[in-house]
Amino acid sequence: PPLFFFYCYGDHLDIHYFPTRRSSDPKADLTFKKIFGNHPARLISLLNALLPLSDEEQIQEIKYLPTELVPQLEGGKNTIVDVLCTDARGRKFCVEMQMEWSDAFQQRVLFNASKLYVSQAKKGGKYSELQPVYSLNLINDIFAHDTPDFIHNYRIVHDKDSNKVIEGLHFTFIELPKFTPHSIADKRMMVLWLRFLTEINSNTKEVPADLLNDPEIGKAVEELEISGFTDAELWAYDKFWDSVSVERTLIDDSYQKGKVEGMSQQSLEIARKMLAKGMDGATVMDITGLSAEQIQLLKAEM
Repeated sequence: PPLFFFYCYGDHLDIHYFPTRRSSDPKADLTFKKIFGNHPARLISLLNALLPLSDEEQIQEIKYLPTELVPQLEGGKNTIVDVLCTDARGRKFCVEMQMEWSDAFQQRVLFNASKLYVSQAKKGGKYSELQPVYSLNLINDIFAHDTPDFIHNYRIVHDKDSNKVIEGLHFTFIELPKFTPHSIADKRMMVLWLRFLTEINSNTKEVPADLLNDPEIGKAVEELEISGFTDAELWAYDKFWDSVSVERTLIDDSYQKGKVEGMSQQSLEIARKMLAKGMDGATVMDITGLSAEQIQLLKAEM
């Protein structure tokens, strides 16, 4: 039978209906972490397919790391990433799925990768022992409007000679809406994983056979079946899309009305409205980039 889920906050009652057979969208926060957050072989397949790694640099095995990045200095900023792991060489891999592009997100990516790189330094250790950090960021939005390219790889290079590289930090940003399979037909696994992320959603009735035929992607498709979700996961999944809708509406309203006075003030206002709608503090922090202390202050004002 179908599932009805009730959620009440304040004097408002939400009633959500879930058919018994329904696929979820792999781009949703909860689903993305469910698919890649506890399946090493699957994550290795994704990383090797989407990162600019040579044959010698391919990842063979990984160990998951806590996704909360704690600052080394007291008073520093805690941040949370979607998926974080290290491989046998000590290289760090940070994966983020982001629904909306913003300059704040770009700065957060730089901040997190830098924190991961610095966190390797031990007292008495050698700088030469520090291993590279790779940041893979999947964006369900278009931010580079001046080029048809949808994969953007960044390193620290000399401003006049790009062959001169300072190794350590590697950034990959992928604009999912720009992806078309024929554009990279020579890279089979890259095409398959990007098709998985762009073609499958909550309206998918039938999954293409070539996706199901790959062992790791086939298993990932199985985990998208809503019937395997707990009630709490169903609620979190539904509220995620509510928060995405709210964020898009608020951003559009701010743009149209011309009342944005800076990213900090905009983030505070968005956070106030999201909290007023009953959204949890962790979701508000992740979307707005505000700290836990700022969220607590906003709650105290309400």
